Order: sequence, then C-alpha cells, then structure tokens
Amino acid sequence: MLRTVAAVLVEDLAMFEFGVTCEVFGIDRTDEGVPAFDFRVCAEQPGVPLRTSIGVTLTPDHGLDALLDADLIAVPAANIRDEYPPAILQALRDASARGSILLSVCSGAFLLGAAGLLDGRQCTTHWRHAAQFAARFPDAKLDPDVLYVDDGDIVTSAGTAAGIDACLHLVRRELGSGPAAAIARRMVVPPQRDGGQRQFVELPIPECTGDSLEPVLTWMLENLATEHTVAALAGRARMSERTFARRFVGETGTTPLRWLSAQRVLHAQRLLEETTMSVEEIGRQSGFGSAALLRHHFHKAVGVGPTDYRRTFAARPKGRNSG
Repeated sequence: MLRTVAAVLVEDLAMFEFGVTCEVFGIDRTDEGVPAFDFRVCAEQPGVPLRTSIGVTLTPDHGLDALLDADLIAVPAANIRDEYPPAILQALRDASARGSILLSVCSGAFLLGAAGLLDGRQCTTHWRHAAQFAARFPDAKLDPDVLYVDDGDIVTSAGTAAGIDACLHLVRRELGSGPAAAIARRMVVPPQRDGGQRQFVELPIPECTGDSLEPVLTWMLENLATEHTVAALAGRARMSERTFARRFVGETGTTPLRWLSAQRVLHAQRLLEETTMSVEEIGRQSGFGSAALLRHHFHKAVGVGPTDYRRTFAARPKGRNSG
C-alpha cells in the first residue's frame, strides 16, 4: 500500500520530471476516491534552495531522514554528472534494503545506478542517454526501447512523459485501477499502460499518419474476442505478411501476437476488477477462448492467476471511482 511518498532531489533537477511526481502523488484527490498520500520533498540539506535545470530554485522542506518510513521514493531527472552526493546514494541503498519501492524518472536512473541498485536489474532511461548509461553501468540490464520497466521494488521510466506512465502504473499496481483512472482523468492522459509484475510496456497507439497501422490496431482492440492471424491482419493492412510484421514491430515495439495477448490480458484485468463474470466467460470475452488459456497467459503476464488477482483488486471500497 502506498501511503508515504518522498521525492529526493539533487542540484540541477528537471522541473517537469519532478512535477510529474508532484501531480500524481502530491495533490489531494480524496474526493475522487484516491487515497491520501503523505508527499514529502526531500534533499540532503532541507531549507537550502536547489538549482533547477531551467534556472529557478526550489527549496525542499525535508531532509533525508524523511525517507526512513517512505513506502515509495521517487528520483526525478537531473543533469547527469560524474559524481552524486554520497549521502543521497547511501540513503537510497538504505531505503532499498528496508523494502521501499524506488522509482526513477528519465535520467534519475543514473542515481540508482550510481548507488549500485541496478546491477543485474532490468531498467530503462531516456533513449538519448542509453549508450552513456550502458557504458557507465554495464551490469545493469538496460532496455532502451520501452516506456518503463517494472522490476518489482525498482521501477525505472524513460524520458520525460514516460514518468507519467510509470507513476500511474505504480498507483494501479498498488491501489487498483480506480485511483489510477481518477488521477489520469484529472491529468487528461491515458489511464493505464499496465501489465505484469516484472516488466510491461504497452506503447501507445501511434497517431494516424498516411501509412500508420493505427486503423488495424484500433480494429484489433475492438475485436479482441475474434481469432486473429498475422496473415489476416496483414491482409487488412494491405501488406505482405513480412512487411506487416516488420512495420508492426517498428510501431509498437513487439510482435502482433504478443501485442494482442497483452491487450487481451489488460481487458481481462478490467473485467476481473469491474464485473462478476466467471473466469470462463472472461476467457471468452477477452479472446483467449477458455479459462485454461486465460490462466496460462494471465499468470505469465501478471505473475498471479485470475482468481488471485480478482481477490486482490476487486475487493475495494464501493466508493472507489473506477473511471
């Protein structure tokens, strides 16, 4: 459960990335069914103004001691440097050892890397910094092509607005779809791009261009229960199978069948959370055809079975706004 959220700041911090954490966790939305967060802005020296990347200053109210009981510690982007404050790096290590969730936005991943917390871990950062990050932290398992990576107690996001996706994903993962949808609606952004417990990235449907696959993607979403083959989809897109498969990966970052399976799992999650349908019926409506296939794909993507997932996420107060 997320109750206490702390943003830890360093000099030359990026205001937008910091603002993302403030927007998601720092605004009282209890009137919309969102639990209240104890949001803290922390730095090594509380009360001392910090430079930002746009030239203004910001004065944190809390020191690093405010991290001690934080459920989530957000590390917004800052200008990349050779060395980071040792006290902050140690505070992040200590927080990780205590079991706090750590979230980096954009180049904030460099602080987690400098603290040694990403060695052997799946992670991401802004694509512009990917080569630099990989050279500096060769033991980290960097994926430069995704919006965010959920590796359990460490969540890293790509550049700028991808931090919104990661923050909303964490809200949904920890509190359910209602609070995430309520926050997203107020922010006027898509409510969720969520998936399994380990790693999930669902790239947004691209804006329609003259040769975009958006019409095919939209049709697939509207017909999840229909059996799809690459050949049939390629025909709908008026392409050869080979061209369609290549273009699909280029626009979505994954294969047609994997993308379709992920969307079906997401639809099944919503039905499990918001309806009393049987698992068998949800299997049919989400396109898996049976409860057995739903259980297989759902557990592979989410890490738990449909029944366990429903037990956790459907048992929410009735006043929760489900969007």
